[in-house]
Amino acid sequence: MIARQMALIIIEMFMVVVMTIRETWTLRTTSTFLLEQEGCVQRGCCWSPLNERNAPWCFFPTNHGYTVVSEGSSNPYELTARLKRMDSPSLFGGDIQELVFQAEMQTSNRLHFKIYDANNKRFEVPHEHVRTVSSNPSTPLHKALQVICFCFVFSFFLNAFRFDTTMAPLVFADQYLQLSARLPSHNIYGLGEHVHQNYRHDTYWKTWPIFTRDSFPNGGTHNLYGHYPFFLCLEDNSGQSFGVFLMNSNAMEVTLQPAPAVTFRTIGGVLDFYIVFGYTPEQVVAEFLELIGRPVIPAYWSLGFQLSRWNYGNLTEVKATVDRNRAINLPYDVQYTDIDYMEDKKIFTYDKVKFKELPQFADYLNEKGQKYILILDPAVATSKRVGNAPYESYDRGTAVDAWVTYSDGKTPLLGEVWPGETVFPDYTSQNCIDWWVDEYQRLYTEIKHDALWIDMNEIASFVKGSIKGCADNNLNYPPFTPRILDEVMYSKTLCMDAKQAWGNHYDVHSLYGYSMVLASEKALQRVFGKSRSLLLTRSSFPGVGKYSGHWLGDNAANWNDIKWAIPGMLEFGLFGVPYIGADICGFFDDSSEELCRRWMQVGAFYPFSRNHNAEGYRPQDPAYYGANSKLVASSKHYLTIRYTLLPYLYTLFYKAHTAGETVVRPVLHEFYGDENTWTVDRQFLWGKYLLITPVLDPGVESVWAYIPDAKWYDYDTMVPLTERKQHVNMHVPAEKLGLHIRGGAILPTQRPEVTLTYSRRNPMGLIIALDDNNEAAGELFWDDGDSRGIVAFLILCLVVNHAGYKDPNNLKFEDITILGIPYSPSFINVTHVPTDGGVLFLRNLSLNFGDTYLIEWQVPKLEYQRIDCHPEENANEAKCTARGCIWKPSDEPKVPFCYYPDDYGYTVSTVTETDSGMTLDITRNMKYRSSGRPDSPDIDKLRVAVYYHSSDMLQFKIWDPTTDRYEVPVPLSVPAAPETDATKRLYEVRFTNNTFGIQVIRKSTNTIIWDSSLPGFTFSDMFIQVSTRLPSEYVYGFGETEHKTYRHDLNYVTYGMFSKDQPPGYLMNCYGVHPFYMGVENTADAHGVLLLNSNAMDVTFQLTPSITYRTVGGILDFYMVLGPTPEMVVQEYTALIGRPVLPAYWSLGFQLCRYGYANDTEIENLYNDMRAAEIPYDVQYADIDYMERQLDFVLDPDFEGLPALVDKMRAEGMRFIFILDPAISGNETRYYPAFERGQAADVFIKWPKELSDEIVWGKVWPDYPNVTVDESLDWDTQVEIYRSYAAFPDFFRNETAAWWHQEIKEFYEKTMKFDGIWIDMNEPASFVHGTVGGKCLGNPLLENPPYMPPLESQHMGLNHKTLCMNSEQILSDGKRVKHYDVHSLYGWSHSKPTYDSLLEVTGKRGIVVTRSTYPSSGKWVGHWLGDNNSSWDQLFKSIIGTCRLITGADICGFFNPSEYELCLRWTQLGAFYPYSRNHNGKGNPRQDPVAWDSIFAEISRDVLNVRYTLLPYLYTLMYESHTKGSTVIRPLLHEFVEDRNTWDIYQQFLWGPALLITPVLDPTSTMVLGYFPKVRWYDYYTSGTYLLSAPLDHINLHIRGGYILPWQKPERNTQLSRKNPLGLIVAMSESGTAEGSFFWDDGEGIGK
Repeated sequence: MIARQMALIIIEMFMVVVMTIRETWTLRTTSTFLLEQEGCVQRGCCWSPLNERNAPWCFFPTNHGYTVVSEGSSNPYELTARLKRMDSPSLFGGDIQELVFQAEMQTSNRLHFKIYDANNKRFEVPHEHVRTVSSNPSTPLHKALQVICFCFVFSFFLNAFRFDTTMAPLVFADQYLQLSARLPSHNIYGLGEHVHQNYRHDTYWKTWPIFTRDSFPNGGTHNLYGHYPFFLCLEDNSGQSFGVFLMNSNAMEVTLQPAPAVTFRTIGGVLDFYIVFGYTPEQVVAEFLELIGRPVIPAYWSLGFQLSRWNYGNLTEVKATVDRNRAINLPYDVQYTDIDYMEDKKIFTYDKVKFKELPQFADYLNEKGQKYILILDPAVATSKRVGNAPYESYDRGTAVDAWVTYSDGKTPLLGEVWPGETVFPDYTSQNCIDWWVDEYQRLYTEIKHDALWIDMNEIASFVKGSIKGCADNNLNYPPFTPRILDEVMYSKTLCMDAKQAWGNHYDVHSLYGYSMVLASEKALQRVFGKSRSLLLTRSSFPGVGKYSGHWLGDNAANWNDIKWAIPGMLEFGLFGVPYIGADICGFFDDSSEELCRRWMQVGAFYPFSRNHNAEGYRPQDPAYYGANSKLVASSKHYLTIRYTLLPYLYTLFYKAHTAGETVVRPVLHEFYGDENTWTVDRQFLWGKYLLITPVLDPGVESVWAYIPDAKWYDYDTMVPLTERKQHVNMHVPAEKLGLHIRGGAILPTQRPEVTLTYSRRNPMGLIIALDDNNEAAGELFWDDGDSRGIVAFLILCLVVNHAGYKDPNNLKFEDITILGIPYSPSFINVTHVPTDGGVLFLRNLSLNFGDTYLIEWQVPKLEYQRIDCHPEENANEAKCTARGCIWKPSDEPKVPFCYYPDDYGYTVSTVTETDSGMTLDITRNMKYRSSGRPDSPDIDKLRVAVYYHSSDMLQFKIWDPTTDRYEVPVPLSVPAAPETDATKRLYEVRFTNNTFGIQVIRKSTNTIIWDSSLPGFTFSDMFIQVSTRLPSEYVYGFGETEHKTYRHDLNYVTYGMFSKDQPPGYLMNCYGVHPFYMGVENTADAHGVLLLNSNAMDVTFQLTPSITYRTVGGILDFYMVLGPTPEMVVQEYTALIGRPVLPAYWSLGFQLCRYGYANDTEIENLYNDMRAAEIPYDVQYADIDYMERQLDFVLDPDFEGLPALVDKMRAEGMRFIFILDPAISGNETRYYPAFERGQAADVFIKWPKELSDEIVWGKVWPDYPNVTVDESLDWDTQVEIYRSYAAFPDFFRNETAAWWHQEIKEFYEKTMKFDGIWIDMNEPASFVHGTVGGKCLGNPLLENPPYMPPLESQHMGLNHKTLCMNSEQILSDGKRVKHYDVHSLYGWSHSKPTYDSLLEVTGKRGIVVTRSTYPSSGKWVGHWLGDNNSSWDQLFKSIIGTCRLITGADICGFFNPSEYELCLRWTQLGAFYPYSRNHNGKGNPRQDPVAWDSIFAEISRDVLNVRYTLLPYLYTLMYESHTKGSTVIRPLLHEFVEDRNTWDIYQQFLWGPALLITPVLDPTSTMVLGYFPKVRWYDYYTSGTYLLSAPLDHINLHIRGGYILPWQKPERNTQLSRKNPLGLIVAMSESGTAEGSFFWDDGEGIGK
């Protein structure tokens, strides 16, 4: 550092008028307090009552103090003066007449001055470290010295610093010493040990006694365990600060007054002051610690979480506590035993009954990587041991005179502590030290342990002074007693005239704990040798931190003590004891779950993190509150973060040890220039870079927190805060606290385990948080974590500075997280500098620990932020600029050349906000032309409404308030009343003005999960576009299209959505429309978004990351659910759209179907072959072959035996499902009831009346009557000459539902029984385009809109393979709509009438299976993935599809011949589809299980037997889906979202939470790679990727530990299997627990 330029020490020898009586009372200093007038006058002082009782009424006049009689200097850096007392009355007698004043500028930043008796030696603190500190003076003082022989006062000043004693005289008597000084500011911190309710002192006449004492830290001003006459003063916002240390161990008090000023009063010793200077508060601490001794660097393991309790009762209970916390996988390293382990509380013994196995206890802990710490008190019992055996520790101590004595210097002083009558070791005696070291070594030999905790060393006694009291003398009853607790010197301790080697107990009392620490350090060195171990003390003195840590004492379980612990920790950072913490959850009293949960959260960031409580109260270790409690989840979360960041914390301790830096740091130390930080004491920092903002009050989920002036990132979300240098109302729900990383930080991390023994073997990582300048730096200290001495290396800015340590675990850096990059990097690489320059990509990091690397990344180009203004093909500059957009070619693949300017969109004109939402009117920016589509005029004024439906769901809707535009008629279930309490909502909604956008923020993490403020928002008549940024690249959903991965590719991929008869293919719109996605944020929180719009649309993903929606009609109506888990997203989404139907039990059985059965005999033979092979099988289908000429409800003559066959099969437990297409033939030459009755009821779709009253005719499967189809002709020719005209029922209409019901009922009653219905071709599909003849009436823009989404055959228009878009449909409320708007709802409208008819006709639940779906279809129907191909890629794609919908794929494929291995592997996979059906197409060979060979049949039987065995579990999952909205087929990320490896897994899946399926998906494979998240699995696997054996007859299944699965012995169908006994598979978790649920009913009844 740069030293200050000049130090002036002025000894002023002129008459000081003590500011005169006329000066303000704030400058008065008292001679004592609360004296009446008479006593004041007797002391020669002035009496002047005021209207303020706190201010002194009795104060010094001008004739008290000392004068200088001589002065001199032996060198330019020192000053010595002799002082003589002025003639004045005595305050307390024993005044010292002649004094010596010595001043020395020891270094440029440390001044020492001492005032002592010129003629007699007085007690001075024999400090172990201070006496070894050398001086290095650099600033001469002779030019700054004046001598004028009057009243002795002095002031030191250094630049702005001033320590000015001119305000009051010096008092120096034998037992009363006083010095006052004016200070430059009120920013005073330190003094101790007390409970300071705030970190910055109140200077309004506050007096703090200092004298070590066993007392409760309950918030009073009384003295506590330690003795710290040190304070730090921050002068102003320049940061310049100083610290004042009085090295005096006698009882004292310190008064702060409003001048501001400080007065020290002590009753012995000398005035031995050190003043340290710094440009910052942090530098002052470093200077102070250089003086008293820098802190010990603790053993690495001691930074782990620790558990303790006073009086477990016995070792069995201790082990039970250990075991239950192990069982919940709590990060947990250390277990303590308190004095209850001892025999009758005698130190150096153990209870051989209750703690019989204590000598082996450390091994029990060590084998799991944990450590054991035991307690020792100083007091030694005088009584015999159990059985009248000698107490040898006492005897050996007596033999060497190890005890504190009475005033005679010979007789051991007797007191009383926990074991009864006791003596007290005199740790200032070498004999005692040797005895203590020896006894400790004996104890370790008997009871192995890992570290030592010393207590009761203030020194505490339960009797006053001794068992025979104390003598009446001036040591026990001094003339002045500071305001110590009880105001009796020997209260709860020893007589002050007791003798120790260092002197009278009067002088050394507050050094008792310090001397015990010095002796215990020698004992630890003897026992642990080169290992570091740990020492923890209750009583302390400056310098203790060099060897020991400290805890804040016997607090209580209340909300005050959790608050006051933070100032206490910050103060001990000043005092040089950074290994500090409070008893988490409180020592005394029962802790509530909320208090303990909040305390565990903040306690995870105490340097010394220990949960400890007292006897007689409920246990409060985390596991006691229940393995599934919020407390346990929250504790594990934050302890896991602690363990992740321990390399950073350990580095902070290294910096404390080597440079005197603070570990837990006040915010003001880093932001001293900001006056707001000077009083922040409900938040704290780890070092420079980690800000902790805990919840310290009951019943709140928000904290009024200060965000200092820096860039900060939320630790969980990695999202930067937008606020800085201001207070914010920070959202902190029950399981959270505020945790933020400061920009500019490089934090070293390590993959955590449950103990640090195991953590240290794991790979390292870095969190890089860029600051405003896109820079970051950091350090890492690493060694073996246990050895004494420094053998390590330090990494600065990722460059190794000193490599002197080789880690035995061959550690590597595995993960590097970089925060603050504006866009996702286009590439990242890591170059190993000194070797051959090989490149490692971040996803495969394996950086050698100790080597130097260059890390490079490239921020995505601005091109990735472009929103495409010309998504149509053939864009050029002219077309682009015509739309008011920017044309700029790019070399980046797929980046649009034509893009919107930043202000293209709308601006806000009016806003109305209420508790339940907001309404905005927005206006188009008229600066720009229209959207460039003249046939779709822009709408200039729009209305926006935001509705806060519930705590986890909101809606935002944008529409034209002047026009009645089409809105989707699908009813959703929104709460009847909105959520008006903002504190209960998981989200906050904001809007941006220019350009207008909506932002949705997750309050718990500050993550912006929706941000539509991107340019390009367009709302025209037939083209609507909106874009939103995404919070991460993890997006799932949208359909129905074929996806190559479960997670979407964001590299400019566009999916069209418009229901169509289109077999699955990449980027092809298929049967259903589901404009819903789930996003997983970087914090592992999840949300879901539904766009309720049924017009033709597309969505484009790009690398921003962002999504752009484009639709050709309707309005924008978004619904968002907030999870926060993926599973909760699905539950909330299905609560909105409707829970899935509960299928009949039998429908979960295996099913067979084929398009192309020749006759009923073929079906009968198949049935018999399946029975003979004993393959489980429940459902047989008939495809359109059973119909005469593919006419609905008409049986073909070749299938005339089918009704009898169905009756027979049903009698044997089988079920039958038949197919119905919606299209009805209109060309019949004989009476066709379905058409005739439908026409009479006017149920068929027609043209609008203003155009025609005719049916809109299409062609589908029905053939003309009396024709023979020549299938050798091409398809289009067959359609033209053989297919009849077909009419399409309008299922929106109530009349249609009644007609449909009548036809189904008549078929059931008159033709053939059935149990379920399969509805197909309901996109709706037609074999002609628009209508027969191809001429659609009305507006041609409806068929070919101004914007055509990229649909399959988009060049053919929207009516390709379906109806004309101008066809008219009529909603149930009579509203007429165009097919253009409701086309994609056709299958949805078809579903409910079919389901209702099935239930009414059969009287049972059954199932309906549909091909076309829309959100909420699942309330009535199931689905299959359509007409797939027999190819290997369809296996994994089917898993992706079933993860999106409760469904299944056609096993073995529909199109093309299947082959043996493919079909067999597909059968194994399909056995675990929810809907398990083998179905293939006409003209292909059979592929049912009995179509191959006996081996195939046997393997099929085996795997289907597994399915049938587990059907009770699958049915329970279906019930939970029906009632709770849970998923059945479950992606791994739904259960293990904290494990980011699962976010990309789609080749494995779960049944519910408990059954993991790992199928073979590739040809000729007999091994399969499976990922096993970190839980117990049976067959047993732990976390990681494993290569599993998978021969042809095997599919890998694993049951998750902790779950119970119901099962039932399988049979050939479910009617038979349901008669068998049930069983349970109980898979125990690592903690030995398991749970499950089971639903059972008759399997087909209709009920709620």
